[in-house]
This record gives sequence, C-alpha cells and structure tokens, in this order.
Amino acid sequence: MLKKIPVDRLKPGMFVHELCGDWMSHPFWRAKFTLNGGDDLRRIVESGIRHVYIDTDRGLDDQDAVAAEAVQAAVEEEIVAALSAPDGQVARVSVQQEMVRARKVHEQAHKVVRTMMSDVRLGKAVSLGDAEPVVEAITGSVLRNGSALMGLIGIKNKDDYTFLHSVSVCTLMIAFGRSLGLAGDALRQGGIGGLLHDIGKMKVPDEVLNKPGRLTDAEFELIKQHPGDGHAVLLETPGIGPVPLDITRHHHERIDGSGYPDRLAGDAISTMARMAAIVDVYDAITADRCYHKGMPAAEALRKMWEWSSAHFDQKLLQAFMRCVGIYPVGSLVRLESGRLGVVTEQNDANLLTPRLRVFFSTRSNSYIKPELVDLGRKLGSGGGDRIVSAEAPDKWGVDPARFLVAE
Repeated sequence: MLKKIPVDRLKPGMFVHELCGDWMSHPFWRAKFTLNGGDDLRRIVESGIRHVYIDTDRGLDDQDAVAAEAVQAAVEEEIVAALSAPDGQVARVSVQQEMVRARKVHEQAHKVVRTMMSDVRLGKAVSLGDAEPVVEAITGSVLRNGSALMGLIGIKNKDDYTFLHSVSVCTLMIAFGRSLGLAGDALRQGGIGGLLHDIGKMKVPDEVLNKPGRLTDAEFELIKQHPGDGHAVLLETPGIGPVPLDITRHHHERIDGSGYPDRLAGDAISTMARMAAIVDVYDAITADRCYHKGMPAAEALRKMWEWSSAHFDQKLLQAFMRCVGIYPVGSLVRLESGRLGVVTEQNDANLLTPRLRVFFSTRSNSYIKPELVDLGRKLGSGGGDRIVSAEAPDKWGVDPARFLVAE
C-alpha cells in the first residue's frame, strides 16, 4: 500500500516509492529504493524534499502515514476549488484552422534550437537574430489559438528531448504570460528566456545529461551547474535582456530556498523566474526521458499542486493550471461511457468539461469512429458524458496525437 509521510519520519527499512518533488531538483531521479542507511536520508533532506511516498508492501510501515488515495482526493478537491474561475481568453481562430500553421512553427522552432545548442557545444555564441523570429512565430500561433501549439508540445522524441523541451518551455511561457496579461516586449522577453533557459546543458557531458540511472553526488553537481553556465553563455550574447538572463540562471530556484544555483527564496526570486520554474517542471515531468516515463499531464498538475507549498509560488501555479486546464490539450482521458478521448480545446466556462475527440472504446478494446464531444453540452447536442480519469496512452496502446484534429 502506498502512503505519504514527512521525511523526518523516514527510517532504514522503508521502501521509498516516490519523492515528492521534481527529479531535476534531486539526484535520485525517479528511482524506487529501500532506504538502507543515513547517507540516502541525508541526500533526500539536503535536496529539499519534504514528503515521500512509501510502499508498505515492500518495506516498513508508519502508523501516522496517510494513504495515497486520501492524499489524491484532497489534492483534487483543492485544485477544482482553486480553478473555479475562467481566465477569459478568447481564441481568434479555431484549433482546426491553426493546427497546420502550428505544426510548421513547431518544426521550424525545433530545427533552430537544435542548431543554436549545437553551436554552443562547439563554443560559438548565441545569436538573438536566430532566437527572436522563433519567439515571434510561437507568439503569433498562441495568440491565434494557443490550443493548437499547446497540443503539439506534448509530442516528444526522447532522443531530442533537450531541444524540444526548450521549444515547449518557450510556448508555455508565452501562453502563461498572456494569461497573466503580459503583452509586447514583456511577453517576448519571457519567450526568449523560455527558449534559451537550458542553453547551459550544452556544457554538461552527454553521458551525465542522459544517464539512465541514479546520479552520483558529483554527477548531480555537474547537472546543477547548467543554470550558471547558461547565464555565462548568454552574457556574451549582444542585446540579451535582463529577463532571459534571470530566467536562465534562476529557473531551478524554489520558494523554500532549496533550489539552485543561488538558493534564493521567496520574494528574492523574480516573477518571471517563478513562472519559468513552474513551466520547466511541468514540461519535464510530462515527457518521456531515458531515466523515467512521463506522467499524464493531469497527474503532473496534481503532483505539482501537492508539492507547491515548498517549491512553487502557489498563486502563479494556480494561474498556470487555469491557463493549461485541469486536463491540458493533448491529454488522454477516459469517459464514464468507457470511451477514450484526446482533449482538443478548453471550455473557459468550466475546466472540468473540455472539448475532446473520442476514438477508442475501453469496453471492446478497439478503435471507434472519431467523434467530437463537448462535455459542456447536454446529451443529444454533442455532450452528455464526463471524465472519470486521465489515462496513460501506453496503457491502451494508443497515440492521442493522431486524433488532435480531424483527418
């Protein structure tokens, strides 16, 4: 049975199932292990982790632990209450209309980021002349209808993760900033910061950056150098502004001071860096990597809310969740009817009732004719169903991205 406990109740013989924090903030990644002695406990405490889940079927129990099901139910209630108000953003065109342009924008952005990062690995400088057109194109797509590009950012090849992650963080920073009322140069600067935030990873050896197992302390220290290395690279970029520099250096800082490289806390972390921290973690934990399987987006948001009191600005996280939705575009969900569908667009009036395209029956375990369903409508007018869970595509052997738009 999975249970949650604070780290000060951990003891040797317990089986650690999950550390409550993003795996870029600690050297354990997502490994499950039996706690054998004081060294592992020290590393957990020093990483800023406040709670863990233990598996009592595989290790010692704790009489005061809280069952995982009870934790999940409480977190979901908090999320629904926090996101009861819509953000009021209005799309200019339909998802269907924007998707063709969004695919081209996403593909071109990937190519540009790959080239820029490869140049940095070779010791060359970053050119704003390469980055700014990408940010402009992404901003244009988000302003026309953010759901199209937001649906595409979940499609990642794990071998190209670093490049695609940068495109995703740029996209999410622009969408997030727009939802907060940012415009013009402020929005552009946030987008540039998102696009370049991980440029310092090109200074980390590939065998460490892509190591499939648990990192040593020395290897984790190398990883933790990338914000500072990226900041140093961008200092050599003519015309770079203070916002991209700040985002690059401080996107791994945490509200409780447990982050890196400067261990900033609270108000010492700028709003843009706090936004970038949220966006970076969200995209990282929803992506497949060599060392972990990505979470479904809805589960990732629930986990982030659970961690938020120590790691994130809760008001900003609430705004981000309202921006992407409780069930983000591209998410696979299971309906009460037994059908699976991919979320294609949010319902601004109620984030629990998005629009989606159903395409699979869990009861017959087979594909069905794709159908657009608006959960905000009543039965007989394209609705009449409800989401019962977010699902992992691998569980059903399906690819939701194929059904984002009608063929």
